[in-house]
Amino acid sequence: MKDYDHQIIWLDYFNKNLSRKKGRKVGKNISVYDPTMQELIDASKTLELDLSEENINNQARYPRRSFVKSGYIMISKKEKKSTVVNQIAKKMIETRQQKH
Repeated sequence: MKDYDHQIIWLDYFNKNLSRKKGRKVGKNISVYDPTMQELIDASKTLELDLSEENINNQARYPRRSFVKSGYIMISKKEKKSTVVNQIAKKMIETRQQKH
């Protein structure tokens, strides 16, 4: 049964190596090369999105790339999905820039 109270955020939404047809949801200017689940989780927690350990799935396969395990997180629906995805992408870039 469909869960209308949560949003699924796939790791592939932020992968700069993928085309939009293959699943990237953000522009190349705010996407990152080979994002990790830990980066996605950290960005979500920094943005104070409602995220718990049971809402993290590292073994899931994104439907457009079923041959690769990428994973997703499930967060409570508070804003439009595109807004949340863009906020997470910007936070991931910011975190990577601080590391280097």
